[in-house]
Parts: sequence; structure tokens; C-alpha cells
Amino acid sequence: MAIRVAESVVAAPSREEAGGLPDGGNGADHRRLPAMDAPVVIEVTDLTKRFGAGVVAVDDLSFTVRRGQVVGLLGPNGAGKTTTLRALLGLIRPTSGTMAIFGETIRPGIAVLSRVGALVEGPGFVPHLSGRRNLELYWRAGGRALSDAHLDHSLDISGLGPAADRKVKTYSHGMRQRLGFAQALLGKPELLVLDEPVNGLDPRQIVEVRESLLRIAASGTTILLSSHLLSEVEQTCSHVVVVHRGRLMQAGTVAEVTASVASAYLEVDDPNAAAALLAGLPGVQSVEPSPPGIVVQLDGAERSDLVAALVGAGLRVDTVTPRRSLEDAFLELVGEHSV
Repeated sequence: MAIRVAESVVAAPSREEAGGLPDGGNGADHRRLPAMDAPVVIEVTDLTKRFGAGVVAVDDLSFTVRRGQVVGLLGPNGAGKTTTLRALLGLIRPTSGTMAIFGETIRPGIAVLSRVGALVEGPGFVPHLSGRRNLELYWRAGGRALSDAHLDHSLDISGLGPAADRKVKTYSHGMRQRLGFAQALLGKPELLVLDEPVNGLDPRQIVEVRESLLRIAASGTTILLSSHLLSEVEQTCSHVVVVHRGRLMQAGTVAEVTASVASAYLEVDDPNAAAALLAGLPGVQSVEPSPPGIVVQLDGAERSDLVAALVGAGLRVDTVTPRRSLEDAFLELVGEHSV
């Protein structure tokens, strides 16, 4: 049977001449990047999806995901993330373009989807049955032997613990998400596709889901997930693909994407005076408080220019460091192409 359905995240490389994503550079600290020649698991080429009334959800999108990567598909609401994932899983037909998983072109019901676990649109469970029993029934409904489900392995990685034997109606939202991960992991899929896996969760539950994803990645599963929580993507993914209005903005390792944004963090003896001074400096885009210091977005100015201006005004500079976050890069990429 093909797909375990639910929604979440995965990593992607940056576009090269051949339409792939580069794998060099340093990703998130906790993720060891795969070798540059790791096999391609997902290849999306010139994907376009139009709906009625001239709505273009995805517009000539191309990217690849290699084995072992954790790729975050990023974009504001309406960017085409979920449409891309649904097309990749054979749930909708693209208007044009091609998608391949493990080298096989995707079409509805293709056998290669049996190697994919997915969490899309939220899993549905029978509330009066235990989590374990729900998973058993789900697996057997596809005519598959329970011995092939690797049920205990899926529950271990999802981190559900003893709650697996409790009735689902007693579960918190976060525990249901963990059970959804366990369902997607049945049969030890080689690829996991997730759409907004932490949507609607509280901060503690988000941390629990993050830990589950890291365990899943550590088990060797390739992951592609969509998310709008950039701090979570930065802590979970090795690569990102940024899309806006259905088009590719940038792709690569987290380090490569964040390196495209120039900013600096400064600690001075008078932050308010420093902010007022630097805001009028040529080559400075903006200045924001970030206690106990300030963050300066640069648009041509160098950090040395900031220090010289502050010292020249009689202000003492205690700290000056580069500061780049995925959120900074995302806002710059999307902002450049917004009206």
C-alpha cells in the first residue's frame, strides 16, 4: 500500500545548471551533511500547477533532495508548499513538469510510493482504541502482514512511550502528532514527507516534535517537510528550499542561505543613542533592539563602518559580531519579491 498520509518538512539543495541543489557547505550544527554524490531521492523539474480562474499555485519549480538530507520547504501562506507536496505524493496531477522519487516518475498509485511515509492533512484515529491498536488496524487494512510493520521501531522513534497503550481519546494534540509520526514510519519508509508538522502545537509540544524529527533523521530516513516556523526549521533541517508565489527564491544548505543576509549584533554602553546614530548611516537598512544590544541590517556598510561611527561619537563598543538567521534570510528573499 502506498502512502501514510499527514503533513510536514524536508531539506533541499540549491539550484545548479542541472536544476539540482548543492550539497556542500555546513548545515545545521546537529546534522551531518550527506556526501555531494549521495543518490537523488526527490527530483522536481519545472513543476507547474494551475487551478481554475487563472490561479497559479506552483510556477516552474525545480529542486532535488538527496539521500540523508532533512529539507525544509519554506514560504509564506499561499506560496505553493502544500500543492507541491500533494503533487509529489500523487494526490493531485500537475499542469506541467515532472516529479520523480527514487528515479521513478510519479503518477497516482505508483508502487514506489510504498517506500514513502507521509503526514498530510492530519491523521485520523479511532478515539476509543489505543494508539498501538490504531496502528495495527491501519497497517492491516492495506492487506499487509503486521510483521512487516516494524511497529515497535516506529513507536520508539516517535517517542510516544507508554502512552501507545492508552486510548487515543486521552491524548493531547502533541501526542496525536507523535502517533501520526509513528503511523507514517510504519514499514520503515526511506522517505518521509510532512506538511506543517507542528501547526497548532504549544511550545513544549513543538520541542517534542522537533526531538522526534531528529530521531527519525538519525535513523537514516530522508525528510522533506514544509513549515512556516523558521526557528524550528533552522534547528531541524540541513537544507532549505524557499518558495514564494509558487516560484523558487533560493535553495541550499541552511548555512548557504543564511550567509546571503548581512547583519551585525552590537553591544554598546548606550543602545538607544547607538541605534539613532546608526539608523542614519549610509549602507544601513534598519536597526532593531535585541537586548542587551542592537541588530543592524546592512545594505552596503561594513561592521567596521559601524564601529568607527560609534567610537567617533564617543560611544563605547563592547561587542560586535555577525548575526544571520534563517528568518533574516527568508524575510529578505520574500520581501524583495513582494508588492
